[in-house]
Amino acid sequence: MGKAIETIAIKRGHKIALKVSSDTKEYTLKNIDVAIDFSLPSSAFENISKCILDNVPIISGTTGWLEKYNDIVSLCNENKGTFLYASNFSLGVNIFFELNKTLAKLMKGLPQYNVHIEEIHHTQKLDAPSGTAITLAEEIINESDYKNWTLESPKPNEISILAKRIENVPGTHEINYESEVDSISIKHTAHSREGFALGAVIAAEWIHDKTGVFTMKDVLNIG
Repeated sequence: MGKAIETIAIKRGHKIALKVSSDTKEYTLKNIDVAIDFSLPSSAFENISKCILDNVPIISGTTGWLEKYNDIVSLCNENKGTFLYASNFSLGVNIFFELNKTLAKLMKGLPQYNVHIEEIHHTQKLDAPSGTAITLAEEIINESDYKNWTLESPKPNEISILAKRIENVPGTHEINYESEVDSISIKHTAHSREGFALGAVIAAEWIHDKTGVFTMKDVLNIG
């Protein structure tokens, strides 16, 4: 993701002033306009906190650390910082989120349909299910009588998520509603990581002069 973001950012006229990896020991954020975090779940909280405390707007697409999300929101608000998190920066996926919510509303009064989610990612993705799959499940829960999601055998009020890891798959998410007589499905398939990278750069361009906590809905003016 870092390489894809760098390529797109340069094409859009930006300069990469600093690159940080697990091998970077010390660094300064002086003269940085916006930071983009696609790191590991174990590093995300520290990276985001440092940027907020150094008054550098930051967007993050790292998943697997969200148990500390509210702590980051509080830190951002206390320090009048700028923070944007998205489980997926793809413009197409964010449209897919809206389709998912609309379909969930339509299906709420049809208990004969059971919903399940399937997600497929590359083998380097460490967390399962994906943050995008969790977002999709939570949106269905908000619009339905489902109470939870699970990777195990689901109870009647749980959404089953099947997470697969296959070499060189950028990301596929499918929502399936199944009844005895038919099936209804919506699906998003990423063909490369460029869509995620483009969305991240667009988000970075959008937040650089703003203060607060934002999402891709704000960037795309959705909802």
